[in-house]
Amino acid sequence: MIYFLSDLHIGLPNFEKNIPREKKIVKFLSQIQKNATEIYFLGDVFEFWYEWKYVIPKHFSRFFGKLSELSDAGIKLHYFTGNHDIWAFGYFKTEFGMEIYPKPHEITLGDKKIYLAHGDGLGPGDKMYKILKKFFTNKFFQWCFSNLLHPNLAYKIALQISYHRNACNKNPEFKAEKEWLIQYAYNMELTQHFDYYIFGHRHIPIDYKINTNASVIMLGDWIKNFTYAVWENNTISLKKYEG
Repeated sequence: MIYFLSDLHIGLPNFEKNIPREKKIVKFLSQIQKNATEIYFLGDVFEFWYEWKYVIPKHFSRFFGKLSELSDAGIKLHYFTGNHDIWAFGYFKTEFGMEIYPKPHEITLGDKKIYLAHGDGLGPGDKMYKILKKFFTNKFFQWCFSNLLHPNLAYKIALQISYHRNACNKNPEFKAEKEWLIQYAYNMELTQHFDYYIFGHRHIPIDYKINTNASVIMLGDWIKNFTYAVWENNTISLKKYEG
């Protein structure tokens, strides 16, 4: 079985209050470990993540320990960068053997074609973020952030910005005609077909058919919904973890 989950936002709202939720995430991973062959993390795994050359952020030890265990057990791990962890570079590959995807990626399972992405910056609209993303992925800016700011200060500033963005977008509503990711999938279908489009980013658990042969699955989050998708019996279904 293959699992897909996103928007864990580990570290939200702060490290102390995050611990019960991190334990719940680790418990879920432990329960699927016996039948999982692959696990896809589709972005925003952390509330904020940055990889300095010689420094990694404190905390997350429970989650990191479980990733090591999953990797050592032979389970393939995949990591898509999101808007909160856009600065994930090589650490997860080195430590856990995870494949890192900074852009959308296509896979085939059985006879199904699947399009995977975190979802940030896709589709029409959100022009300000698209500008910011170019800024954040600029090598010179990354060098300045790494070398001109002490990690303590850099991390504090980034977390404050990140927490504010979450506070402003904590109750999203789903309206298909206004969803940029739905429009993006519609436009993709004009030129090539995918049986499933799987996105994170929006924190809304939705399995939405855009035509008779294609579905958009939004994975929800692990802040309020605790939802995920699973591939089994040649289909992908959206589920909720009640553990």
